[in-house]
Amino acid sequence: MLKNIRNYHWLLAVMALIISIATVPAVYADDDDDDDYRGNSRNSARVPFTNDKWKEECGACHMAYPARFLPAESWRVMMNGLDDHFGSDASLDVATATEISDFLQQNASRKKRNSSNGIEPVLRISETRWFKSEHDEVAARVWKSPEVKSPSNCAACHTKAESGSFRERDIRMPK
Repeated sequence: MLKNIRNYHWLLAVMALIISIATVPAVYADDDDDDDYRGNSRNSARVPFTNDKWKEECGACHMAYPARFLPAESWRVMMNGLDDHFGSDASLDVATATEISDFLQQNASRKKRNSSNGIEPVLRISETRWFKSEHDEVAARVWKSPEVKSPSNCAACHTKAESGSFRERDIRMPK
């Protein structure tokens, strides 16, 4: 009798495990770090976020980097210094700058993203500890290759970067 109860409990446990695995939505199947959507847990709303002026203005010179890659303070400092944006004058009219700044800050990382040397606020995504940790296996020759040129060229390896996806399955390393 005791052996049958143990077998029954084991069978229930196995069935529960199989059902839980089978019912995991496909959207989570290989997304190891929620790169595509805002959300703090697997149960939170999975809604893509974007802003047309951000895509148009920021994307005119470089990829419009996802707001989640830097904290709000970094975006605030960056947007207040557009007259000298990494050596270029990227000034915008007040209304456009305010809209983009608000969008970036509202969708910014909620995690503290320190620069690799600990100075806040970090303005280059490629200088964050998070970025360096995620890319530590990338050889120096890859960063210097003609296809990549620098760590700021996300789309060189992340084939869906322009649409905001940085999933590992979509990485294509240049030769």
